[in-house]
Amino acid sequence: MQSITRQTGSHREASTAQRKTALIDRLITSRRMSADLARPLSDEDQMVQVMDDASPTKWHLAHTTWFYEAFVLKPHLSGYEVFSDRFEYCFNSYYESQGDRHPRASRGFLTRPSAQEVRDYRAYVDEALSRLVDTSGEISPKVDALIELGINHEQQHQELLLTDILALFAAQPLRPSYAAAKPVAVAADSDARTTRFISYPGGIHQVGADGSSFSYDNEGPRHDVLVHPFKLADACVTNGEWLEFMADGAYADPLCWLSDGWAAVKSEGWSAPLYWEQADGAWRQMTLNGLLPVDRNAPVSHISYYEAEAFARWAGKRLPTEFEWEVAAGDVPVQGNTAGSAMLRPMPAGEASAMRPRQMFGDVWEWTASAYLPYPGYAPPEGAVGEYNGKFMCSQHVLRGASCATADGHSRRSYRNFFYPGQRWQFMGLRLAVDA
Repeated sequence: MQSITRQTGSHREASTAQRKTALIDRLITSRRMSADLARPLSDEDQMVQVMDDASPTKWHLAHTTWFYEAFVLKPHLSGYEVFSDRFEYCFNSYYESQGDRHPRASRGFLTRPSAQEVRDYRAYVDEALSRLVDTSGEISPKVDALIELGINHEQQHQELLLTDILALFAAQPLRPSYAAAKPVAVAADSDARTTRFISYPGGIHQVGADGSSFSYDNEGPRHDVLVHPFKLADACVTNGEWLEFMADGAYADPLCWLSDGWAAVKSEGWSAPLYWEQADGAWRQMTLNGLLPVDRNAPVSHISYYEAEAFARWAGKRLPTEFEWEVAAGDVPVQGNTAGSAMLRPMPAGEASAMRPRQMFGDVWEWTASAYLPYPGYAPPEGAVGEYNGKFMCSQHVLRGASCATADGHSRRSYRNFFYPGQRWQFMGLRLAVDA
């Protein structure tokens, strides 16, 4: 995105100029990151859709660009002309108020526009964004908010791009690797792999975004919740622990499962996490680094809510509520194994601490026991952007934290990710909780 430049007038107050510069820097970085993530892929890789939940890389690149065109440039850049009238239909995702759109399950049929035309589309929109931010003087609060939303929206799709490519490569007979595996230092201290339970007192706690930085509408309003005393595991459940669950026959034991979970096990034929396969008595796992032996010390990933709940039941524990998770994350630094580490797969927990949990931000998104519902007093934003979160508050569960594919800077304590309980193609894992 080299066409976007940074200019600030000397007549503006320093704080306003700094805010604008910082926003443009983040816009440039996020737009460039999407292109960088697609660079290892062939044009053929970028076209294919392997399942309904996943989208082609080409579609992600075009959709995030359409978002800026539809919600930022068309309403706010005088004289802006759309790149192509055809793209509104092709690359709208679920914004009903924006008109008809191509069916989600058929995005892989879009051989046209070509991958090159999508790259041209991104360059065209990037140049228009450059004109908008360079000529608008002080960016209006509305445009500022929309660009901020666009940055975070693109970061979400960067994670989806990676997880969707993993789904595609896992379906390939050649088991291709998206990137070479980075060397991993083996922890000498076995104590680092020992899970402890940390106690938290009960009481009234405030949860939700505090308004000090960007957050999605579903993270507020901030409000009080009653939390009873509880204990939370200081690390995520590992592949080694999951192998014990499997060896005990849990996938064949209906007493471990919710009714809907057991139905999913039977209908889908689940007997291990997604992307696991067994050969010569050993388990291997398809990763963005190719097919690798299952790392017993790394967090288990690519499991559904049903599987997470069944494991907790089998272990005599439970999943934490999203509010317990947020309370426990209160003094934990928002950092970890996210996309910037370039590991591209969940890694074993670091050195244990008696004071706070590990792996809260990175490695895997963590299923909670909480249904995805609005907070008290929630109201979606007006207009089309109000379709972003609110209309999905039904039949889904909340996940907290971040994953190894989450864009750096996209994590926070109040973040509420959400998926249907049977989905598992994302980097989803769990940590256990118990009543104190």
